[in-house]
Amino acid sequence: MAAVEVSEDRLSGVRLRSGNVVPLEALVVSPRFSARADVLLSLGLRTVELEMGGHVLGAYVAADAMGATEAPGVWVAGNVTDLRAQVISSAAAGLDAGAAINADLIAEDVRLAVADARQERLTMFEEPAWEERYRSAPAVWSRDPNAQLVAEASDLAPGRALDVGCGEGADAIWLAARGWRVTAVDFSTTALERGAASAEALGADVAARIEWCRADVRSWTPPAGSFDLVSAQFMHLPTDERRPLFQRLADAVAPGGTLLLVGHDVSDLVTGAHRVHAPDMFFTAEEVATSLDSGKWEVLVADARPRPAKPHEGEGITVRDAVVRARRTSSGAGHAQVG
Repeated sequence: MAAVEVSEDRLSGVRLRSGNVVPLEALVVSPRFSARADVLLSLGLRTVELEMGGHVLGAYVAADAMGATEAPGVWVAGNVTDLRAQVISSAAAGLDAGAAINADLIAEDVRLAVADARQERLTMFEEPAWEERYRSAPAVWSRDPNAQLVAEASDLAPGRALDVGCGEGADAIWLAARGWRVTAVDFSTTALERGAASAEALGADVAARIEWCRADVRSWTPPAGSFDLVSAQFMHLPTDERRPLFQRLADAVAPGGTLLLVGHDVSDLVTGAHRVHAPDMFFTAEEVATSLDSGKWEVLVADARPRPAKPHEGEGITVRDAVVRARRTSSGAGHAQVG
């Protein structure tokens, strides 16, 4: 066909290349549909030809049932991907694509949050993270001793004490002021320096009773049977690191001495308290107490002790401290199995 013949503004036929005219009253044309996909092509997508009955009807951008293309983060809907789509079906496809985009954004947020949480989990127990935390503020903790230490150790006769994870030294200083000779252990140089300065400010007699020891308690082993009091306040580690640490701390208690382990009770994870969501880092007093050998230990306290939350822990809620106080009755042999 070379041209359309028109007579008095009406179709009269078509003229072929041969010159012959074929009389017609109607002419049906099969159009070629091509998606306006320039912007999509600039993103690296390509169009695909649609064939039917041996004829190419047009070109479209391929996508799955929800409109996702092979380019990450790009969805399409309507005629650009379905050449047969009418207004209603295009709108429906747009709704599907919108739902898929929303789901993809949520999945990406979750992926990033999980990656951040895993990275935080990897670094939160390392010295650089704690050094940064201490250096970022004039003081991280108050200068008050932990309440459960005061409650459980006030009636003990002074002797040798081990304060594990001493931080800025409030517990060690409180013990030294009461006549204890204290070994205060932490891996943060900044925290230890602050503790030593606070002790010096209270006087030479207090400062002289404290030995500040820089060590990573995850790999450090205190001398066995050497302390009349071993205190670990809120020493939260993953289970596979916490249990061996608690075993080493129990071994460090002298016969007749006291083991005092305090942490955030596992119930805090569901009460709205501001806690790291890492369930294996929390423990109950019962699981620690029941793991002590009854032939070597007398458990004096195993309690989930309630107290009002401090401002950084939450507003208007009650939190619980897992408190275990045990007295070593025998030197025994081997390791004390502490959970």
